[in-house]
Formats: sequence, structure tokens, C-alpha cells
Amino acid sequence: QVQLVESGGGLAQAGGSLRLSCAASGRTFSSYVMGWFRQAPGKEREFVAAIRWSGGNTYYSDSVKGRFTISRDNAKNTVYLQMNSLKPEDTAVYYCAGNRGGLYLYSMARYDDWGQGTQVTVSS
Repeated sequence: QVQLVESGGGLAQAGGSLRLSCAASGRTFSSYVMGWFRQAPGKEREFVAAIRWSGGNTYYSDSVKGRFTISRDNAKNTVYLQMNSLKPEDTAVYYCAGNRGGLYLYSMARYDDWGQGTQVTVSS
């Protein structure tokens, strides 16, 4: 069992920045991939970014590429999402998630572990 706890959400102005953190505890897997998803009101949950624990390969959705950066600190078992140049359309609840098998990284259904979510609100 893996527990994921997010922090760092809040309110930002358009063009501003926020950094989300996700601390993982419990059993981990060599193929583990940590991802961030988001869900805006009335919309489906969508993939934002992911990073492999081993190797550090990163993956981004087109909507955040160039603005968001995902990184990890293996010693702290923590993943970060640095969000720059924020837009009002980035407003959503952001969820940290873990994919044990390391495959189909863009698919929400392939993630086994989920955090409780943290609200990000970007004002225009």
C-alpha cells in the first residue's frame, strides 16, 4: 500500500507561480511512476505530468508543456510540480497519483494510488 499526500495548492494570479508537493510513504515499486492529474468543475480528470522514480523520465500534456515542471527528490520520496505562467484555465483540483506498473502513463485508469487532491485557483 502506498499513501500519497499533496500540499502546496492555493490562489495565484494569472502569470504567477505555485509549487505542489506529493509525499509518498509505504511500499514502493522499481517501476513506479508518479503523476499529476487535475479536474476542473464539470470536466473529466485529465493527465498533467508524470515522472519515473527510476531514471527520472518526464512526460507532460500539451496544455502545460513549457510552463510546468515535474521533478522528484528520491531521498524524501517526494514529487513536485512547479507551475509557472499560470492561466485561469489551470484552475482545478490537482491530484497526485502512482502507477505501479509504469505503463500507459497518460491513462487515469492505470494509476493505482491516489492522493486526496489540492485546490489550485488562478484569478485573471
